[in-house]
Amino acid sequence: MGGKHAEVVRLLWGPHPKPARGPRPTLDLDRIARAGIEIADSEGLADVSMQRVAAQLGVTKMALYRYVPGKAELVALMVDTAIGPYPAAKAPRGGWREQLEEWARQLLTVFRQHSWALDATVGPRIMGPGELSWLERAVSALDGTGLSGAERMDAAVLLVGHVRGISQQARAAGPAGNPEAQLGAILGDLMQSHGERFPALTAAFASAAQSDGQDQAWDFGLQRILDGLATFIDQRAR
Repeated sequence: MGGKHAEVVRLLWGPHPKPARGPRPTLDLDRIARAGIEIADSEGLADVSMQRVAAQLGVTKMALYRYVPGKAELVALMVDTAIGPYPAAKAPRGGWREQLEEWARQLLTVFRQHSWALDATVGPRIMGPGELSWLERAVSALDGTGLSGAERMDAAVLLVGHVRGISQQARAAGPAGNPEAQLGAILGDLMQSHGERFPALTAAFASAAQSDGQDQAWDFGLQRILDGLATFIDQRAR
């Protein structure tokens, strides 16, 4: 792959030639990526720069450029390292539904640990082997269901969308916040003053106040996606 993506492809996929002579390299791509991740985890993606990462590693910015040409390539490395390969298992547990449920929960954990990755994984871009291993796992879980390759890809994308939506709400609420509870408090106050204009919402919020908030929203959405997928698979089998 050439053009503007060539350097990202090389960094993510190799080859990474080692110098045959001269002094031993003081850095490697994994150390560089993890230094950027440490900054992004604590301060956010906007605070990641070549200068900050170089300082974190105790080298000059010019020394860092010998390994990574710019921030775009640095962020690509950070994403693939932070998301990492899908956790290896000796054998898939359960059927396709159980496998996809576990897959979605694992991905939710990754985005909660590295919320900046939500901003770095938007739009068409080059993905590395670590990130692609997650897509491989989701698509392979649907082997034998009768779904086409495109349909299995669509199912994976639908699950990613749910994980991202819940992760974005959690990030907006802050580390100690519950987005469902915060939204319920705001809208609950409005319903107390204007509930007669919105009777269905008023009744819904009264019921939601008794729920477990974000965890229920996560599980409800996940199960409904899997229910719909199960119905579609059953229809294909007839």
